This record gives sequence, C-alpha cells and structure tokens, in this order.
Amino acid sequence: MSAYAKRLLTHALQREFFRYLIVGGIAFVVDAGVLFLLVSQFGINYLLAAMISFLVGTVANYLISINWVFRYRAIQTESLEFSIFLLTGVMGLVISLGVMDILTGHFGLHYMLAKVAATITALAFNYLSRKWVLFSRWKILRPQNNSH
Repeated sequence: MSAYAKRLLTHALQREFFRYLIVGGIAFVVDAGVLFLLVSQFGINYLLAAMISFLVGTVANYLISINWVFRYRAIQTESLEFSIFLLTGVMGLVISLGVMDILTGHFGLHYMLAKVAATITALAFNYLSRKWVLFSRWKILRPQNNSH
C-alpha cells in the first residue's frame, strides 16, 4: 500500500471514528435519559432500567450509524445486520452492567456517574467489534478471482 493510500485510509478511519463518537454521544443521551426517567420517575431498579435504556439507545445508534457513520456494510440483510449489531451491543452491555454494578453496588457511586464510566469502558469494544464484524470488507467472504 502506498503512503498516499495509507494516509487516505487513516483519514477515513479517523473521520469514521469521530462520527461514531458523535453517534455514541447521541445514543448515550438517549440511553441515559431513558435510564434516568425509568429510575427516577418509575422507580425501576437501576440495572433493569439500564438494560431497557440500552435497547433504546442501541436502536438509535444503529439507525444513525448505518446512515451516517459506516460507508461499507458487510451484511446486506438488515435484520441479520441489526441482530449482530445488537449482539455486539449486548456484549458491551455486559461490560457496562459489570462496571455499573461494581461502581454503584460496591463503591456507592451514583448510578448516573457509574453509567458514564461504564459507557466509556464499553465504547472501544463496541466500535471495534462492529467495525470488524459488520462494517469492513472481509477478504475471506469475498470470492477470490484467480484469473490474474
């Protein structure tokens, strides 16, 4: 790969990650807003509320991501793509809930502050897993043209 191509790729990945951070911020506001409402207004346990709010935030993240962040989509079936997007998010949720439980349940940190820490912790996992599984070109899945 030429130096120019590497610079273009680096720029594209930086732009994509920056957009993913913006989308993640929007999804976080949706997620945290729903979490706050469920706990403060409806008295739902913070961990159960975190699971519900996560689903709402994930839908927002998915819809914005496929329309604004990722240019290439490895899977063309939207229901399968969303299922995998959700599955990777569930793995991130497990990470997030673990962080929230430790910080709130064991250290007494307010659940909203724990949510911020948990979100930061899960961000890298979510981006990298989604980028690798859903939004990159897999050489092993593309037919090889051996006619060169």
